[in-house]
Amino acid sequence: MKATSKFLSLILRHKPQIVGITLDEHGWAEVDELIRRVKNLDRATLEQIVATDDKQRYSFSADGKLIRANQGHSVPVDVELEEISPPEILYHGTGEKFSASIKNLGLLKKSRLYVHLSSDIDTAEKVGRRHGVPKIFLVESGKMFVDGFKFFRSVNGVWLTEHVPAKYLKESF
Repeated sequence: MKATSKFLSLILRHKPQIVGITLDEHGWAEVDELIRRVKNLDRATLEQIVATDDKQRYSFSADGKLIRANQGHSVPVDVELEEISPPEILYHGTGEKFSASIKNLGLLKKSRLYVHLSSDIDTAEKVGRRHGVPKIFLVESGKMFVDGFKFFRSVNGVWLTEHVPAKYLKESF
């Protein structure tokens, strides 16, 4: 099931073409088409993945006919997020090996549409561990918002913004 979930993430966030589907402008894919195109995927398995994914990566449309990734896309889609005022502080977890670059350039979205931020240190630390020894940065998101930066919160609670300049970052530990 984990391998299927990862493959689903690849399809719905980065490479829908590898199974011959297309995402609409809001990142939605037709469930029936996805099931037809992905080997060993049926509706029950798809529903279980969506319901049990620990990061709540996916959502069904209200009628259940469409599915999409909630965030993390590298393909240009508009997942219909509303701009929202962030808390004063957000967090970003990364690997220690990226610290010097981040201190210099800030947080860059790179191939994704947004920089991903967490509302708590624990989540940021878990993200950081995926990249080796974790390094946590505090993001002065309240100041950024006052200075005109836009913030969004995805369905699963991940905070998103296009860039975090270095001047808004502080090392946590």
